[in-house]
Formats: sequence, C-alpha cells, structure tokens
Amino acid sequence: MRRIPDHVWNEVKDILPQEKPPETVGRPAVSYRTVLDGILYVLRTGCQWKSLPKEYGSGSTCHRRFQEWVRSAVFQKLWVRLLEIYDDVRGIKWRWQSLDSASVKAPLGGNKTGANPTDRGKLGTKRHILTDQKGVPLSVVITAANTHDMKAAVETLDRIVVKRPRPRKYRRQNLCLDKGYDFPEIELEVVKRRYVSHIRHRGEKRRKKGRHNKRRRWVVERTNSWHNRFRKLLIRYEKKSENYLGLVQLACCIIVYRRLILG
Repeated sequence: MRRIPDHVWNEVKDILPQEKPPETVGRPAVSYRTVLDGILYVLRTGCQWKSLPKEYGSGSTCHRRFQEWVRSAVFQKLWVRLLEIYDDVRGIKWRWQSLDSASVKAPLGGNKTGANPTDRGKLGTKRHILTDQKGVPLSVVITAANTHDMKAAVETLDRIVVKRPRPRKYRRQNLCLDKGYDFPEIELEVVKRRYVSHIRHRGEKRRKKGRHNKRRRWVVERTNSWHNRFRKLLIRYEKKSENYLGLVQLACCIIVYRRLILG
C-alpha cells in the first residue's frame, strides 16, 4: 500500500482538524491527504523524515503535522473507527484472543527504552499486543525492553480501544498466553476480567495439535510480524514514545483495513 486508500481517507478526513482554505494568504499549505501519504511512506520504508520525497511536501512539515495528530489522538480514533467498521462487516472474533510482546532496538534511546536482556543489554523497546482470533489488533502498549511481559499484561487488557462485549455462559472469551505470563497474579487478573485463561505453564509438555484445539498463540506472533514489515517499526528511532506509539497505531489501521478487504 503506497497511498492512503479512498475508504480510509473518507474516515480520517472527518477526524482531522479543518484545513486552511486554498485562498489563504501566504505560503501554500500542503494538503492533509498528501501529508498522510507522506507519513505512510515513512512508516512503510523506514526513511528519515528529512529524506521524504518532495512529492509529499517538506519532511519537516509532515513530521510537524504527524506530531500534532499524535497529540490529538488522530491515529487511535481512526483505528477505533476502522475496528467498528470491521466489526460490522466481518465481526471481531472475541471468543479467542491472544496476547504477546515483541522487542525492537532503540539505538537513540528516549523514554520507555531500556536494556534489552535478549540483545546483550542494548537499548530497546517492547510492544505488547492483544489480538482477536484472526490476528486483528485490539490493544497496544509500549514499554521499555527490560519490562517483564507480566508487568504490562493487565494494562494491555485494559487498553482495548473498542468496547469489549460482556462474556456470557455460552459466549465465553478465551485468552491465550505463553510461559512468560505463568504467574498466579496474572491468572487471577485474567479471571477477574471474565476470561478463560489458557497459559502455557513452565515444564508443561507440548500437546498434540488436534482439530478441535482452538488455542492459538501464533496468531499474535503473526501480527507482530505484520508490524515488523513496516520498517519504521522494526527499529525505533523516535525518542518520544508517543510518536512511536502513533506509528504503531497507524500500522494497526492498515492491518485492520487489509483484514477488512481480504477477510
């Protein structure tokens, strides 16, 4: 995807602040759609803002607008809107959910970065993702790379951006977690939120895959790989964690749109 699709633009243009009219005196303003295409180009290619091609306007203009929209929560609002459309058309699969994290390098440091214990103590950051049964992202939390998964699990569950339906006796909601969440306090918090927990315990033998076994932890790992295909997310160069979170939220918008089209 090289440009913002018309369907996505029709949703985001009502969220953005009003543009300057064309007759405004002074330097001509770059249109919002051109700026959004430029932000998508940076997210997709991982290039520096100052290296943005001239067809998207000035790199500093795109970066300034991007930060303004991050402060206004534009990308989160768009994510919510696309999830609502996805729920109407395809339906969010709440029955089976998965939660996991992915660590990336952060060579420039910044807030919410720390020594990555899996990368020889180099600076890094961690994305915590909650997905539905199809891998559609429902919640994102950013922490330092040295933050244990269990410490961000509850916050990730509480940060679902759309309203979660209330579990019923015959509509239970299952949550799949790996061994990194094998702690009594995590299982207690999961049960408090009326989930049926499926936590892989330490020392537990691998079970045979069956046709009726719907527990899937690889779904969220696949979503993490989808995020890493956006090269601006693969290595964090943003010193402000809110800017990196804004890029992740825009990537979530693109993933939801693709799942909406492709099913």
